[in-house]
Amino acid sequence: MAGLDEVGRGPLAGPVVAACVIISRDTKIPESAFKLIRDSKKLSAKQRDKAFEIIQELALAWSVGSVDHQMIDKINILQASFLAMEKALANLPVKPDYLLIDGKFRLPKNRYRQEAIIGGDNKIFCIAAASIIAKVTRDRFMEKISNQYPGYEFAKHKGYGTKIHLERLKELGPCPIHRLSFAPLKK
Repeated sequence: MAGLDEVGRGPLAGPVVAACVIISRDTKIPESAFKLIRDSKKLSAKQRDKAFEIIQELALAWSVGSVDHQMIDKINILQASFLAMEKALANLPVKPDYLLIDGKFRLPKNRYRQEAIIGGDNKIFCIAAASIIAKVTRDRFMEKISNQYPGYEFAKHKGYGTKIHLERLKELGPCPIHRLSFAPLKK
């Protein structure tokens, strides 16, 4: 079974990133990993970084897929999320037998047997692991891109519509990685 989750649907800038994680049924997962690995939104950045390393050690296979801001603007965020998940699946070195997807939507036109689970990142270990891999990957991208666009302080808010980000947008206007189809950028 593979857990599949995405992050970055709500930000005003940057990509949407999906991750897919396969944990073998034979893998002995330490109790400490069970306690740590849960919905990425409930962990601090330090906890996510630690969990990221543990997941890499435990996983039979894992991969990520990303869709940039331009494609998000072109096809919409839901379709971009599906595309990021499809890319994560395509990048897996091991093909899963079954997909467990966080959320209410199954992947359309996908050949895998699958199940969508609302709140899956709180219930299923491999989905929680995918949420962490996706979140850490996206956050690291936004921290790196922050150097390219220092006025926006992406390293602090990761592109989400925080007060400081909205202030920077008002002051500087959008930069090349902003999603122009998202309010308040939409014209």
